[in-house]
Amino acid sequence: MTSPSNNNPADRRRFLFAALGGGAAIAMGGLSAIRLFGSKGSAMAAATPVAASAPSLLLECFADDDGHNLGPCDVRKLVLTDAQWHQRLSDEAFNVMRRAGTEMAFSGPHEKPDSKGLYRCAGCDTALFDASTQFDSGTGWPSFWRPIAKQNVIETRDTSYGMVRTAVSCAGCDSHLGHVFDDGPAPTGLRYCMNSVAMRFVAFRVS
Repeated sequence: MTSPSNNNPADRRRFLFAALGGGAAIAMGGLSAIRLFGSKGSAMAAATPVAASAPSLLLECFADDDGHNLGPCDVRKLVLTDAQWHQRLSDEAFNVMRRAGTEMAFSGPHEKPDSKGLYRCAGCDTALFDASTQFDSGTGWPSFWRPIAKQNVIETRDTSYGMVRTAVSCAGCDSHLGHVFDDGPAPTGLRYCMNSVAMRFVAFRVS
């Protein structure tokens, strides 16, 4: 992600945004033409078509260069078969995101990054968290006191393993991300405890 080029997905997003008049079709998390992740071990790969019957969503979009809010995006939820998800995700990410698993504590990047940036879904690229809301929870998982936009995540009641918790998933593709707890810092008092493999960090290019 350096200078603009035809091979740069972020630049393609900005081009489409301008071409469509800044309208709702530019989704950084759901638009099939801008899907970024592909086969295992590949950061950027060929797009996978979204199922024609996938529901339309209204998410909030954010720019990669400085994180500014681009406004609401009318996008299609990413709907794939298990085989397609296996192609797109590592085995560990598939277990977490599509089977509601949990990575081992301290097994992935969990420290707050030195640079400003945001976290996107590893499955569909939906913007999830701003690094400015990340804090050290001491748990060994990335923790945040709020999502970047409430409508970009889904919170559901989770009663697995004999516990009552609130599970958090990506609104753009229904992938499991982690859980939210009420023992976080001010100003929300919440701790969004996420799995590292379910997200990727994008450093801002403009400080």
